[in-house]
Amino acid sequence: MCATCGCGPESHHHHGHDHTHASGKKIVEVEKDILHENNLLAQRNRGFFEGRNILALNLVSSPGSGKTSLLERTLTDMKGELSFAVIEGDQQTTNDADRIHATGTKVTQINTGKGCHLDAHMVLHAVQGMKLEADSVLFIENVGNLVCPAMFDLGEAERVVVISVTEGEDKPLKYPDMFHSSTLCIINKIDLLPYVRFDVDKAKQYARQVNPSLEIIELSCMSGEGMTAWYEWLKSKVLQPA
Repeated sequence: MCATCGCGPESHHHHGHDHTHASGKKIVEVEKDILHENNLLAQRNRGFFEGRNILALNLVSSPGSGKTSLLERTLTDMKGELSFAVIEGDQQTTNDADRIHATGTKVTQINTGKGCHLDAHMVLHAVQGMKLEADSVLFIENVGNLVCPAMFDLGEAERVVVISVTEGEDKPLKYPDMFHSSTLCIINKIDLLPYVRFDVDKAKQYARQVNPSLEIIELSCMSGEGMTAWYEWLKSKVLQPA
């Protein structure tokens, strides 16, 4: 079970004794309080980013879609063109942060423990210790999860959802909140299309069924195909220096 929002299979447990569970009304009230506080802090984060011309991007996906690989290649290929920093979110280990650090990019790791997502409070504290440059790009790699991260505004300017061809093309229909709240969908690992059963056209159709204005880029971090489109999208979002 997530220690923050309480999601997970344990929340629907079965056992052999009788007792009264908390009513649905109480659960909704707790959720409302969590989101209210989070949204206030997210606005604070957003004001900080906008005041310094920092483009904050929240990268979300299921586990294994290739977010970290996408960042590694982006940070390496665009080194010298833009100034980057990264906040890494994961439940355990510093493995992803170590990979980002190896590219020479400033990175801060947030371990959520049993938590299934980052929230605005975590990002606030991470940013306070990073001394971010003005006119830069901040990538926030969220915990691999297509459900709860959709609920939590971190103060980002854009939310980017990453899926890969090794997953089902119906992900947008199964997790609509994430795709509805994102502005860009990256379909990763297209170099594997000859070896997997993944219908790109259906995936795009399902994604736009949920969010008609969603932009979609197909790419491969391994072969480099499609990366130019991602870089052009990124540069188009970077704020001009004040």
